[in-house]
Amino acid sequence: MTVQQLVSPLKENTYKAPVSKSESTPFLIKLLNWEYWSFGVIYTPIYFYWFYLCIRARSLFFFSAANPSIENGGFLMERKSDIYKLMPQVYYPKTFLVEPGYSVTLIASLIRNELFNFPVIVKPDIGGKGRGVKKIDTIQEAALYIHQCNFPMLVQEFVAYEMEAGIFYYRYPWKEKGNISGIVAKEFLTVTGDGMATIEQLLLQNPRYVLQLGALQKMTEIDLKVILKSSEEKILVPFGNHARGAKFIDAADKINQALEETIDNICKQVPDFYYGRLDIKFTDWKDLNEGKNLSIIELNGAGSEPTHMYDPSHSLFFAWKEIIRHWKILWRISTWNKKNKNNLYLSFKQGIKMFKENKIVEKKLDTML
Repeated sequence: MTVQQLVSPLKENTYKAPVSKSESTPFLIKLLNWEYWSFGVIYTPIYFYWFYLCIRARSLFFFSAANPSIENGGFLMERKSDIYKLMPQVYYPKTFLVEPGYSVTLIASLIRNELFNFPVIVKPDIGGKGRGVKKIDTIQEAALYIHQCNFPMLVQEFVAYEMEAGIFYYRYPWKEKGNISGIVAKEFLTVTGDGMATIEQLLLQNPRYVLQLGALQKMTEIDLKVILKSSEEKILVPFGNHARGAKFIDAADKINQALEETIDNICKQVPDFYYGRLDIKFTDWKDLNEGKNLSIIELNGAGSEPTHMYDPSHSLFFAWKEIIRHWKILWRISTWNKKNKNNLYLSFKQGIKMFKENKIVEKKLDTML
């Protein structure tokens, strides 16, 4: 069965999209591209090294000491709102928290009182993989969406900078200078019109976008039957998230002394932050090197992946090498903090509780776009 047979035909448009290699089932697309494989499939073959580090640390939860100021070291169940409080406000978008149980009227009033300009981004306070993240254009839409989520949600200023990157940073606590261990540049899910094909037909021409078609069909703010003008570009998902269709590109060539000094300076202003990834929107690489015109969308801790490994040009063996390299760095930082800063690891009981709570949150997030 082809992808075209999996979606409803567009009877009002007789244009036939060009045949391309994307005309295969989502199953085959995932099977032939390891970057789409599940977390378990990718990580299971190298778990032996993770357990080796656990044995050396004498704890299954050694990672919790990596970033002492962040709950669980930023591995799971950390609240984004708490992390933002640790950061100088100049570096992240205007953000405020809405707890569940508030009425639509009250949420709308809070947004109005915070003097937000629209559009805004709303997202779960505890989240991941882009689930529940939504760009919203009016106070009423934002209030209704947050009310229906029944989740602690963040309302965040939309950052219009066109470029986004994930910068992996670490600093050994016994050293003065930190390092950038990887950079991933992100291309948003964007289609370019030809004056004949609908947005849905354009999506069918790209394997990466085919996998997002089901989610995009549920997004009422996107009309997939619209025909874009020739060369007209439309960003369908303005988030640099791999699970939401963004293409990840290894940008290691952008690492230089100026950028390392800029990122190091920023990260040192976050108390006891030693390991993680900064997702940053910015104008261009020159400004980013100089620390200008940038906004940190999120700061992730011990649970961060070296996402540059998801560049389609990299092999699974490259990914395994990068994961192991970063696990070793995480272990060195965590064990040093425990020994020299008296930052205790999570107990077995606390660690199991964290995973159980995360499983509940994951189930809720899975119901969200």
